[in-house]
Amino acid sequence: MSTSERFDAIAQSWTDPEVRSDEIAQQLPTPIVPIGSIAGRSLTAVVAIMTFLAALATGAVTMVVNAASDWQSDVAREVTIQVRPVSGRDVEADVLAAVTLARATTGVADVRPYTKQESAALVEPWLGSGLPLNELPIPRMIVVKLASGVTPNFSDLRKQLADQVPSASLDDHRGWIDRMRTMADTAVAAGLVMLILVIIVTVLSVTFATRGAMATNRPTIEVLHYVGASDKFVAGQFQRHFLVLGLKGGAIGGGAAMAFFGALQALDAWLSGTPGGDEMTALFGGLSIGPAGYIAILVLIALMALVTALASRRTVGRTLETVD
Repeated sequence: MSTSERFDAIAQSWTDPEVRSDEIAQQLPTPIVPIGSIAGRSLTAVVAIMTFLAALATGAVTMVVNAASDWQSDVAREVTIQVRPVSGRDVEADVLAAVTLARATTGVADVRPYTKQESAALVEPWLGSGLPLNELPIPRMIVVKLASGVTPNFSDLRKQLADQVPSASLDDHRGWIDRMRTMADTAVAAGLVMLILVIIVTVLSVTFATRGAMATNRPTIEVLHYVGASDKFVAGQFQRHFLVLGLKGGAIGGGAAMAFFGALQALDAWLSGTPGGDEMTALFGGLSIGPAGYIAILVLIALMALVTALASRRTVGRTLETVD
């Protein structure tokens, strides 16, 4: 239907008071906002790219938080006692005394002292394997595994070690836990900043696209406005149009991100058990965002569509206020 035919149909409301202009507009086969326009396809591509970037940031944050949580859980279940060789003291006797004190502490599930050879093997990656490590004053390590649900009294254990084994020191890894918690919080903050920037860019893009669509269809909008079509109806037409564009773009971008993370998970499973895969897992954790990550991407798709629709409706409402 041409523009003139649309105007003739709308003009029926002037001669037929029984016919509402909103009802006439709803019966028109051609929508107010053309479907499949170049501007619409461009906006869909922009929303898809923005959703993909936001989904990548969300997935990366999810993996970092999961890895940090696993690290904290592993570290929190163990503490270590370090016994330094000191001139005039028997290091073996000091190790035995430290082990006895640790085993007597409430909340300790197991105590494992490292042998001299095992302690020396811990520093080989940094010093090399060709050095006479037996001649170096390498501290002896004692790994203390904690029982679940019980928090040992580390202050009391430190005091006993200081009194009976002056060369021993207790490390509860609190510094590592705090650093990992800070890393996770930083990743979450970076992800939120990324999401806010994506939403801002999307709102600006939708605003410009809506103004362009309204400028192109201004004669039709003015006729609808003058013959009694409500601003709510006109804004609803634009909102539905851009909601569909937002859903399409969000589905494309979010679907691409899901496929990307699915490929990462498959790669992680394929490399599992290999030296490179084990090192990568130890460093970054599992390359899987889990069900929570995929749900977050689905929520992100819906959010992008909602932002697109609301930004369009707001722009239309402010523009219609200028129509006399």
